[in-house]
Amino acid sequence: MAQVAMFPLGTVLFPHTPLALRIFEERYLVMLGRLLEDDDPQFGVVLIERGSEAGGGDQRFGIGTMARITNVMAAEKDIHLIAVGGARVEVSDWSEDEPYPTAFVRELPPLVWDDALTPLRNEAERIVRRVLSRAAEYNEVQWDANIEISDDPLESSWQLAAIAPLGQLDQLRLLRSTTLGGLLRELIDLTLAAEPVLTATADDAAFDQALLNLLEEEDGGDTGDED
Repeated sequence: MAQVAMFPLGTVLFPHTPLALRIFEERYLVMLGRLLEDDDPQFGVVLIERGSEAGGGDQRFGIGTMARITNVMAAEKDIHLIAVGGARVEVSDWSEDEPYPTAFVRELPPLVWDDALTPLRNEAERIVRRVLSRAAEYNEVQWDANIEISDDPLESSWQLAAIAPLGQLDQLRLLRSTTLGGLLRELIDLTLAAEPVLTATADDAAFDQALLNLLEEEDGGDTGDED
C-alpha cells in the first residue's frame, strides 16, 4: 500500500489512455512541482461522485487509475500536461487535502489477455466504432470513430472502453472489471444499450414528450367520480 498524490476529476481515466489536463489551482501546481522532482512522476485519478473539480470539498469514488506524466507545457497563467493511464488502484483511505489531495491506495490485479478473446475484442471494436460513428451524426462526441488504437490486444481493449460513448457511471463500471472477457462483454452490452439514446433525433424526443403529456392529461381527466 502506498500514499500517492490524487487528482479527482469529472471523468474516468482508463489504463493505456491519454489524459490532458490544465493545471491552474494553487494546490495542484504545488502537487505538480513536487511530482516533477521524481524520476517517474505519477498521480492517481478518481471520478468525483459529488461536487466539482475546482475548489475542493468534493466526494469521490474509491477506484481509479494511476497517471504517468509524459509531457508538461508551461503557459503564462497555467500549466498543461499530458499523462497516460497505468495501473488501476483502490483507495483504502483518504488523507488530508492540504496542500493537495493524497490517499493510501493498493494496486488492483491487472487484467490478463487470452487469445481466445480475439473474436470478442474484434466484435467490441466493431460495435464501439459503429455506434460512435452513428452518434456523431446526431450529437457531439469526444472521440472520432476512426481514431487509432494500440495493436496490443490488452491495451486496445481498455482504449475501446475509453472511447465508447458512455456515461461516467458506465465507464466506472467498466473500470471495475475483474476479467478481460467481462470487460469486453460489458462494453458491448453498455454500448448497444446506449445506441438508441445517442441516435435519437430532436423529432423523436419531441414525439416522446408529446405522447407523455397526452397520457398524463388522460390520466388526469379520469376522476373516477360517479353520480
